[in-house]
Amino acid sequence: MSNDIRIRKGLDIHLEGEAEKTTQQLPLAPLYGIKPIDFHRVIPKLLLREGNTVKAGEALFFSKSDERVLFPSPVSGTIKEIVRGERRKVLEIRIEPSQEQTFKDFGKKNVQEMQGEDIKAHLLASGCWPFIKQRPYDVIANPDSKPKAIFVSACKTNPLAPDYDYVLKDKGDELQTALTALSKLTAGKVHVSVFKDSSLSPFRKLKDIEVHNVSGPHPAGNVSTQIAHISPINKGEVVWVVTPQDLVVIGELFLKGKLNLTRTVALTGASLNKPHYVTAIAGAQISGVVNSQVKDVTNTRIISGDVLTGHKVSETDFLGFYDDQITAIPEGNDYDLFGWAKPIANKLSLTRSLTFSWLNPKKKYNLNTNTNGEHRAFVVTGLYEEVFPLDIYPMQLLKACLYKDLDELENLGAYEVAPEDFALTEFVCVSKQPHQQIIRDGLDLMIQELG
Repeated sequence: MSNDIRIRKGLDIHLEGEAEKTTQQLPLAPLYGIKPIDFHRVIPKLLLREGNTVKAGEALFFSKSDERVLFPSPVSGTIKEIVRGERRKVLEIRIEPSQEQTFKDFGKKNVQEMQGEDIKAHLLASGCWPFIKQRPYDVIANPDSKPKAIFVSACKTNPLAPDYDYVLKDKGDELQTALTALSKLTAGKVHVSVFKDSSLSPFRKLKDIEVHNVSGPHPAGNVSTQIAHISPINKGEVVWVVTPQDLVVIGELFLKGKLNLTRTVALTGASLNKPHYVTAIAGAQISGVVNSQVKDVTNTRIISGDVLTGHKVSETDFLGFYDDQITAIPEGNDYDLFGWAKPIANKLSLTRSLTFSWLNPKKKYNLNTNTNGEHRAFVVTGLYEEVFPLDIYPMQLLKACLYKDLDELENLGAYEVAPEDFALTEFVCVSKQPHQQIIRDGLDLMIQELG
């Protein structure tokens, strides 16, 4: 079977503000925050209280549904505040970092000499397990499940996505160690996808993996797209997914015996003075990462993640636990007079009515957050199918989620998708429906009713 994956359906969104390939080493942020909401369907049980000191890598809380799954502190310091919401729900754990960082010692390990169960136990005890997600459902993997394969997508195609060939160029040892460890957790293969035209990818030189060459528009880089071409998920089957920068964290755990949540973050977007890369620790306060780079704070939306799947944050909020990108774009709080009835040259559209973006598909745009319309009932346009490469009927699946028909969800392929797979259909939707949230609610219903 060919290892080439070529995607024809999709849409590349070219935006201004791509990160220059220079990396700035940032000092510690003034505050760090871990948000349980980053870990979908996890109900936290706290292990520490306000005022307690903590080491980097020490567990802050565990999942009530599985006490083995621990969630670590990204830095050493003092727990300054535990923010709670309704019914005392834990919203944030805020940590004031110490000047000298100390790490909990988990001991160096030789993965070549370890068995699969030993590796799994070490990942659980160190707090690395949340980096492993599973399909179906796109949640933290169940340690008791047996994945038929493990997937790593090293070719992000999201708007202004970080360049993994640049980010990971000096991380070969950590990547190899992590991949060798993961290969012992599955009876199948560890599949890694890279860009077909990428000759500098560090994964091309590594062992214990099968490399796949990907080409085509977004969402070619989504792991669901790659799973569908390599090893589709059937009912009762499970695959695991790990991101490349999380592989570095896992590899360093085995090599150095410490949990280092430092990652290279791409600062992107047209509203930044100088888009570039920085080193930051997961959970860092946004102000300490962006560092006064925003041109117009009052009229800019800062997003932890990319413009399609990220979350709106302020400078006092925190970098998402899994995010390696921050995007800043203009806030769409202004409206064009007769904007719907005059030719438009500065906006991207999949249709050819009154827009000219199809004449120059490589043009970069300075888009804002304006949705150019309001929420309304589904309108059948055929646009979803043009940007959705999976062999699934997207509109029918969305409607099955809305009216909660479990049989239809199974038959229409809900086991194969994650909310991010519907980011493009949400972008082109003339009805302004929240596709990603609809899919998330549908998957949650399946977890609740089908397990």
